[in-house]
Amino acid sequence: MYNTRKITNDLFLVGANDRRLSLFEGVYPVPIGVSYNSYLLMDEKTVLLDTADKAVVHQFMENVNHVLNGRKLDYLVINHMEPDHCAEIPEILNKFPEVKIVCNAKIQTMISQFFDFEIQENQLILVKEGDTLNTGKHELTFVFAPMVHWPEVMVTYDKTDKILFSADAFGTFGAIDGNIYADEVDFDNRYMDEARRYYTNIVGKYGMQVQALLKKAANLEIKMICPLHGFIWRKDLNKFIDKYMKWSTYTPEIQSVLIPYASVYGGTQNTAEILAAKLAELGVKDIKICDTSVTDASYIIADAFKYSHIVFASTTYNNGIFVSMENLLHDIAAHNIQKRKIAIIENGSWAPVSGKLMTDIITKIPNTEIIGNKFSIKSALKENQIEELELLAKAIVDTMEI
Repeated sequence: MYNTRKITNDLFLVGANDRRLSLFEGVYPVPIGVSYNSYLLMDEKTVLLDTADKAVVHQFMENVNHVLNGRKLDYLVINHMEPDHCAEIPEILNKFPEVKIVCNAKIQTMISQFFDFEIQENQLILVKEGDTLNTGKHELTFVFAPMVHWPEVMVTYDKTDKILFSADAFGTFGAIDGNIYADEVDFDNRYMDEARRYYTNIVGKYGMQVQALLKKAANLEIKMICPLHGFIWRKDLNKFIDKYMKWSTYTPEIQSVLIPYASVYGGTQNTAEILAAKLAELGVKDIKICDTSVTDASYIIADAFKYSHIVFASTTYNNGIFVSMENLLHDIAAHNIQKRKIAIIENGSWAPVSGKLMTDIITKIPNTEIIGNKFSIKSALKENQIEELELLAKAIVDTMEI
């Protein structure tokens, strides 16, 4: 049975939800699912903007067929060639063999990489930056967005209704529970963390490229944003765009301290807990502690983008960094995070070396400041080290804007 939603008089949401997926891209937990958005414009010419993931092919095709209601499909605009948005291209071509594919040259190359068919020349409309497509009432223009977050990405702007079809930009993890607009849900409390986790893990590495897209978007009058994942934005657009400005410039959202720790028998955890208490006594609010062996790295990376200060605390393991912490540090560095103030706590019963190794990774992160001296314990924190820990807490607070 079809499940479509009318967005404007002639624009329809024809995508579908996947609530059974456990790991998005095989990496990121999605406990509340994910939506694969696709949009169908019913103008004098019909236009499908992107397809969907193979997991939802039946629902997706039912939706498309229902909205078309016997009309042919004239155009398929491909903004992004990631398989969760392009998997149904063969199905669309099979169902609508006369459809014309609208894409850029890099997308054309990727089509031949992903699929075994060749698009006929008379079926292909190759577009460049700023090219337009007139569909009757609507005029679509194409804005290139390379490395947001793949090199072929473009976004489509409807000049008539002032709608930006933003590809993977402005998306969020989470299935759509009936309400398709961000203003219909308590977005800040229910979904903002998932939007941050989506951006920081999927797109976060490419801040400069996101900034380039935001500059292009600033020249457009945008009344609605239609992303490929999550909710449609029709109100308070600047609120979400401001988040993208912060995330893409690696600007912390809050002045507070994130403390990820890796602990085997509790000594490192206890030190992290005591440090947090000392910070709270000095007036720091909204401190967050997380166990790297329990909390998936994608959540910690999202918090690393949110928090101004990070304290990494790890035991020494196999003469190195404990595995979950080492993986996290490499992951954070790979996501290009910058402008953070960082402190280090190490533990080791006979040869504590994790601090030096953590510092080696952290110092490769641009515009990073190491706060205070490395704090070292052997097995467990001792009474005579409390004063030193208090000094570390004070050094952290002295660099905060609170």
